[in-house]
Amino acid sequence: GENFMKTLLSLSFMFGVFLTTAVFAQEHAAEQVATGYGHQAWLAIAAGFGMSIASAAGVWGQSRALSTALDGIARNPGAQTKIFIPMVVGLALIESLVLLSFIVANGLSGRI
Repeated sequence: GENFMKTLLSLSFMFGVFLTTAVFAQEHAAEQVATGYGHQAWLAIAAGFGMSIASAAGVWGQSRALSTALDGIARNPGAQTKIFIPMVVGLALIESLVLLSFIVANGLSGRI
């Protein structure tokens, strides 16, 4: 249906962004491989993919959590006080995982 097409379009767009990034980075990566720094190029690629995947998953998780919480509040406004605190804690935990991936990726890029 419509959701499938939106998902397919989003995935196609992300794939296109990843491909263009790889194309522009190939010249620099080829230069590093020629000079003997090939493993460092793979660390940079892994760090970039790790950050992008973690960010995408975090955004998707946060959007689903907010959507579900707001749907519950809309159906039962009296439950707002019971839903709000767990929702904020859940969003903070999701964001902490994204930030942890950022720290790990920076640690990997520090080795480059």
